[in-house]
Amino acid sequence: MVANRNMRDKDSNPNVHERQSFNGSFVSMEEPKPETRAGPGLISCTTFNILAPIYKRLDQQNQGLRESQFSSFWMTRNQKILDWLLYESSSIICLQEFWVGNEEFVNMYLKRLGDAGYSTFKLARTNNRGDGLLTAVRSDCFRILNYRELHFNDFGDRVAQLLHVQLTSPFSQIQRGNLQQEILIVNTHLLFPHDSSLCIVRLHQVYKILQFVEAYQNENKLNHMPIILCGDWNGSKRGHVYKFLRSQGFESTYDTAHQYTDNDAHKWVSHRNHRGNICGVDFIWLCNPNKSRKPLKTSWCEAVFGILRRRLRKASMADNDAFAFLKGDNHGDFITSSAFCQALRQDNLIGHPSGLGFQETRDLLDPDTDANGVLDYEEFKNMIWSCTGSDQKESLTGSRKESEEDTKEALGFKVKNAVLYPSEAEKGIWPENYTLSDHARLTVVLSPENMWCCSQS
Repeated sequence: MVANRNMRDKDSNPNVHERQSFNGSFVSMEEPKPETRAGPGLISCTTFNILAPIYKRLDQQNQGLRESQFSSFWMTRNQKILDWLLYESSSIICLQEFWVGNEEFVNMYLKRLGDAGYSTFKLARTNNRGDGLLTAVRSDCFRILNYRELHFNDFGDRVAQLLHVQLTSPFSQIQRGNLQQEILIVNTHLLFPHDSSLCIVRLHQVYKILQFVEAYQNENKLNHMPIILCGDWNGSKRGHVYKFLRSQGFESTYDTAHQYTDNDAHKWVSHRNHRGNICGVDFIWLCNPNKSRKPLKTSWCEAVFGILRRRLRKASMADNDAFAFLKGDNHGDFITSSAFCQALRQDNLIGHPSGLGFQETRDLLDPDTDANGVLDYEEFKNMIWSCTGSDQKESLTGSRKESEEDTKEALGFKVKNAVLYPSEAEKGIWPENYTLSDHARLTVVLSPENMWCCSQS
């Protein structure tokens, strides 16, 4: 990202004190910084929760005083945000907490982005919550093939956008033959976990997104294309959402670029919430077509069982205690579907508006491997209690020597670089003088490349 700026001027005009070198990297009088503007043959993607003025508190002693009440305040801040976005000029821009409820605000973004050559798509949250999403893609980088919207219609009135695009020149010039050069891009903002009972809601929202993407691919007979998920996921690398996405072949591009492992949750932050806590919640996820993925429903069940298992262990239950809890009043040595549902209800996973629905609950009963309608102790131990989670499988890559029946060439991406601004966030620190948002801006640079994958999706 940009080099460290004068501490009194962190959010001012990005052209001051720095310039862009010929090869696309940012240069400062103080120190060189990594490339975030994509050079020839590369694409870049930025995700940024811009903190809607209706949510920005101006006085901690007066919670009702919001930035939206002062047009000069929100106008100045968001013009600076646009200055940064246009200076960086990412191929893809995904914004969250976009103030769709204010026409002047919307027109400001659409005009400046449109004048810079972006195609824009906005989506409001349901029930007139006031904010929503904005996705913008550069017209010289992509051709828009389709656009879809997903309304979760759940507890948090959350939504998601899906954009189906095709790479254009000059990217197409680096590909060989008639290789499909299409990408699916998703932008979303998950529910904030106000308490632990909402973990299942956020997990369910991700499940809906992946179901939506999978249904779209099946509907349009699409195979072997990269998927990019952007947004504010309101959860860190320690959470169930992170593990769920990893089980589905997605990689956190920032962590890939910095060679961080799944356990390096403390290395970076991207948000300071209204409670004053800092954590890394903003991600750009990439799933290449050569990634091996478990069936979606299998990963979903493992993720829900992970939440259940964690709660039971938190209650100091051993495996036999947990089995007894799940089988309830049944005197046999097995768990019936009705007893299982009753246990889920007691654990607050079903039976309320933000809990699991009928179909999701029914899907959880699939661990009955012998199809006798109940779970015995061994099935419980293997599929619920002792499950190690969705271990990441190796990439499925083929070779030119293998037959065309077994492998197929497809477009994928290699992560070249990823950066957070303000730069202190990369060190796990939140600077007090950063005022653009309560989130950091995340940008990743990707290199399109050909890869071999199994011909069967």
